Amino acid sequence: MLRDFDGTSPSRVTQPVFPAVNVWQGDEAVAITAELPGVDPADIDISVKENVLTLSGERKAPEIPEGARWHRNERGFGKFARSVRLPFVAAEDKVEARMTNGVLRIVIGRPEEDKPRRIEIKAA
Repeated sequence: MLRDFDGTSPSRVTQPVFPAVNVWQGDEAVAITAELPGVDPADIDISVKENVLTLSGERKAPEIPEGARWHRNERGFGKFARSVRLPFVAAEDKVEARMTNGVLRIVIGRPEEDKPRRIEIKAA
């Protein structure tokens, strides 16, 4: 009965989407950041197909000493995948990824034909 009051019953608990991502677009590129603390870059796959970027991998379970029991385990582990629709078709040679302090940053350059252009107005 107490679990009805403490807010931890399975019907009320929702897992956050992992990894959390931010996406923004500028004139030259789209940038995506993903929070991946504790994930080895070797365990991350990034693929681009047409206008969809897919980020997948695995956060491995932490090792605990033999005989130890979890007191609290809030950080999930296991396989993950996120797909992000891009505002343009990306060329694989214009994708760069770097991992710093557990944050993955992916920059995808916009194709020249997709970049905004200034149109000159000619005098009549």
